[in-house]
Amino acid sequence: MRCKILISSLAFASVLMSTVAPAAMASSSDDAQLQALRREMQEMRREMQGQISTLKSRLAKSEAATATHQRGAYTQHASSGPVHRHIESGPTDPSVQFNEPATGASRIHLANAGTPTSDRGDITSWKSFRAATKSDENVHVGGMIIGFPKGRFTVASEDAAYGLSIGLAFHQDFGGFFNSGPRGKDARGAFNSFTSNMRRLRIPFTFRYKNWVAAVTPDFGANHNDGYVGLYEGNLNYTGLHNTILTVGYFQPRVTEEDSESSNDFFTLERPSITDMVRNIAAGDARFSVGALHYEKRWWIAGYFTGQEWGHRNASDMSSTYYGGGSGSTMDSQTGGTLRVAGRPVATKDWDVHMGASGISAFRLACNSTSANNCARSTSFGQRPEFDIGEANLAATGAIAGAKQVWAAGPELGVRWKRLIVKGEYYHVGVERQGANLKSAGFQGWYGSAAYTLFGNPRMYNEKEGAFGAPGVPEAQEFDPATNHWGALEVVGHYSVIDLNSRLGDAYKANVIRGGQQTVWTGGLNWYPNRHFRVMLDYSHFIVSRSEQATNIEGRTGNSVAARIQAGF
Repeated sequence: MRCKILISSLAFASVLMSTVAPAAMASSSDDAQLQALRREMQEMRREMQGQISTLKSRLAKSEAATATHQRGAYTQHASSGPVHRHIESGPTDPSVQFNEPATGASRIHLANAGTPTSDRGDITSWKSFRAATKSDENVHVGGMIIGFPKGRFTVASEDAAYGLSIGLAFHQDFGGFFNSGPRGKDARGAFNSFTSNMRRLRIPFTFRYKNWVAAVTPDFGANHNDGYVGLYEGNLNYTGLHNTILTVGYFQPRVTEEDSESSNDFFTLERPSITDMVRNIAAGDARFSVGALHYEKRWWIAGYFTGQEWGHRNASDMSSTYYGGGSGSTMDSQTGGTLRVAGRPVATKDWDVHMGASGISAFRLACNSTSANNCARSTSFGQRPEFDIGEANLAATGAIAGAKQVWAAGPELGVRWKRLIVKGEYYHVGVERQGANLKSAGFQGWYGSAAYTLFGNPRMYNEKEGAFGAPGVPEAQEFDPATNHWGALEVVGHYSVIDLNSRLGDAYKANVIRGGQQTVWTGGLNWYPNRHFRVMLDYSHFIVSRSEQATNIEGRTGNSVAARIQAGF
């Protein structure tokens, strides 16, 4: 209907110019200005006729396709193709082109099956980027491509050599705790009965020249509490090698299966405690990294040399709880590395089997000055009960002095059968210490998760991430009660444990670390009305044995209910 109105308007303007121009010129045929006006209006008329022709052609194709569909004429016989009606009223304007859907185009593949976009910069090869911009979600105007390949706004040159993409990762959390009060003389802690937090507000900018890609993603929700603005990533990538991404800059190194997933794909609101703890040893968000990842259909590998986190040497960041807290007295920054290897021995329509292992190490911890010529190296671990809305840590080690190196390693396993996915990981964490009578410390943790898609496309394996993606909502199944379409819905749950106790029976007090053991049971529902939006609802029950935190001297249990509204582009 809009096309018909536009065509009518353009046609009326064209007729009007054709009648007004001769009248104006009749009054003074020798007037140079009127001659110039006539030439200009004729040129405008030709341009408008071209646009009218283009729009009429597109309208005719659309009407023909609609009529064919209504007659039920879609058939597999080659002789019964759709009938097209061609309308011609002037030369076609080459600067206005519309990409029509390719015959037989399918949206069932993972890349366009209605799965959520990533919360990161879209780092793809030039070849893949060109293929994405050929989808039916773009328009060619004056030698430029403008559209939404993979659901993300993109402007690119005609050959896709130059490109700029802008995305969004919006996670608004709200909820609270109940029956979670302290025992005895424990401090109450920040366990709100109801509160809210902008968990993530990332705007990924991706700048491209052929196979060179720069990703810059500020995060306006970069903390456990509202009001802190940070950087999620700022890096340079080269993608010219087959299925390989070389990266340098501030980045989130991919380590553990959970951390390799986009946060838009999580089963529950937060990662299991052990994977969040492990990744922050020498990876995590906005970590300086130099390395690469490579993926194939059956295997995946990534390794990075890492340094400090963004802002870690900035004294103004000392109160931050997101990037571990900065220090203006750092004399020697941390260095470390990560390695993750994963395989996919079974990959069929109904089955996927994922196996892998991750290792991470801080070879040398940051040296913070205690005097002009001396420094101290220490580390610490602590985790919230998997509801990241500003609450206090219950399981925490406190500062571990004399820390020389920190490392973690463990296996990962995942199985998909049709609409059901079950996965889990285990990690052991070691702290090597130096100093008189000091012994190494050891911690551990594990989790098991399950998800079942009730309706919509089930979770599938994402080869590029070496992990499982979120359910998909094809365009034909997007939420629309009038046509009995409801998007996708899945039920999820996990069991998570971290043990932060070490050498509790040691005679030397400095070797005794009582960080407590935390167990969290979580169940929830995730609803996807379409590929860009999600609503999550989680219930959690946590049990934490006593630690040396003021909020948990005698042990603590509690419950939380949390919701998230999510948008991703």
